[in-house]
Amino acid sequence: MNKLLEKFFHLQENNTNIKTEILAGVTTFMTMAYILAVNPNILSSAGMDAGAVFTATAVSACIGSLLMAFCSNCPFVLAPGMGINAFFAYTLVGQMGYPWQMGLAAVFIEGILFVILSLTNVRTAIFNCIPPALKLGVTSGIGLFIAFIGLQNAKIVVDGPMLVSIYPFKAALANGDFYSTGIGALLAIFGIILTAILLSRNVTGGILWGIVGTWVLGMICQTTGLYVPDPSKGMFSVMPDFSNGISIPSVAPTFMQLDFSSILTLNFITILVSIMFVDLFNTIGTLIGVASKADMLDESGKLPKIEKAFMADSIATSVGAVMGTTTVTTFVESSAGVAVGGRTGLTAVVSSILFILSLFLAPIFLSIPAFATAPALVVVGFMMLSCMMSIDFNDFTEAIPAFISAIMMPFTYSIAEGISMGIISYVVINTFVRRKGKAISGVIYILALLFIFKYLYV
Repeated sequence: MNKLLEKFFHLQENNTNIKTEILAGVTTFMTMAYILAVNPNILSSAGMDAGAVFTATAVSACIGSLLMAFCSNCPFVLAPGMGINAFFAYTLVGQMGYPWQMGLAAVFIEGILFVILSLTNVRTAIFNCIPPALKLGVTSGIGLFIAFIGLQNAKIVVDGPMLVSIYPFKAALANGDFYSTGIGALLAIFGIILTAILLSRNVTGGILWGIVGTWVLGMICQTTGLYVPDPSKGMFSVMPDFSNGISIPSVAPTFMQLDFSSILTLNFITILVSIMFVDLFNTIGTLIGVASKADMLDESGKLPKIEKAFMADSIATSVGAVMGTTTVTTFVESSAGVAVGGRTGLTAVVSSILFILSLFLAPIFLSIPAFATAPALVVVGFMMLSCMMSIDFNDFTEAIPAFISAIMMPFTYSIAEGISMGIISYVVINTFVRRKGKAISGVIYILALLFIFKYLYV
C-alpha cells in the first residue's frame, strides 16, 4: 500500500508522508463539513429538496476532490461553493424569479465552457499574468476573509451600529440570548486560544485538535444546560442525532433536473455570465492563496500544475449541476489542510472519502458546530496573512495594490471583488508611475478594463 501511494502521489518528492496527508485531509474536511448542512439549507429556499441537495453536495464534493487529486496531485478539496449558492438561491431564483432548473443548466454550461477555457489555457494565462506582489496580497486577503467568516459564523463578530461589532455579551445576558449565541461565541474564543497554544507548543495536528476540543467542550456545555441550542439564531445542537437511524436521502428530486429551454435568451446569458465571473476569480484567488501557503508556486509565481487543477475544477462544476447542486469549486478551507502539512492529492483523497462516509454518518458530521470550526479558520487566516511580510512595502506601485486587494476581500465579502480592485489599482498606479524595466502584461490591462466595465454597466 505504501509503495502504491508513493507511486501515485510522490510523497517523498513533496516532503510529506502518509500520516501527515491523512491528518491534513481530515483537518480540511472538518473545517468545511459545514457545507453539508449549509448548502441544503440555502438551496431549499429556492424550492429544491433539502435531502437531495445534501446527497448531491456530498457526492459532488467527493467526485470533485478525487478529480483534483488524480489530475493534478494537489491538496485542494472541492465542494459546492459558498457565495455562489446564495447568489443562486436568493438573487437568481428569489429576486429575479428564474426556476432553479434553469439555474442548474447555466451551472452545467459554465463547467463545459471552463473546460474549453482550460484546454486553451485562457484561465492559466490569467493566473500567470497576475504580478507576484498582487498574488501575495490576494493570499493575505483570503486569510483576512476566512478569519472574518470564522468570527462571524461563531457570532464573535455581529451586526452593529457601525456595520460590525463585538458580540454584545451584556445585552445578551439581559435578553436571554447568552446561553445560545453568547456561549457559542465564548467557546469559539476558547477554541482560538486552545489552537494557538497547541500550535505554539508544536503539537502535531494542533488545528484539528482545536476543533475537536472545542466541539467536546460544547457537548459538555449542552449536557449541563449551559449551552441551549436555538436554530432560529443559527445555534444548533452539537450532539449527534441518530433518532431517525442511518439512511441516505434520495438524490432523485434534483438529479438531471436541468432546463435548457431558455438557453438562447438574454436572461439565460445574463445568469451564465454572472455565475462564470464569480466562479472564475474566486477559483483563481483560492488557488493563488492555498498554493502560496503550500510553497507550490515556482520562482516566477506560477503554479506548475495549474492547467490540471483548472480542468478538475471545471469538470466537477458540470458534475455537480447534474447531481443537483450549484457550482463545485476549490474551497479556501483547503488552506487548513495545507497548514498542517498537506502537499499532495492524497490529502484530497482523504477528504473525499470522508465526504462519502458523511452520507452514512450524517448526524455526526452535521453536528460539528460553527463555533468549533471557527478557530481553525481564524488561525489559518493568521498564517496566510504572513504572506504580507514578503511584499516590498518600499515600492508603493506594488504594495498599495496588494494592500487594496487584501482589504477589499473581507470588506466586500468577496474574493472576486478583492482581485478586481487589486488589478484595477495596479494598472492605474503603474500606468502613471513608469518604472524602467517593468512591463505590465496586456492581459492585466484587458482584465482591468473588463472590471471597470462590469462596475459601470453590469
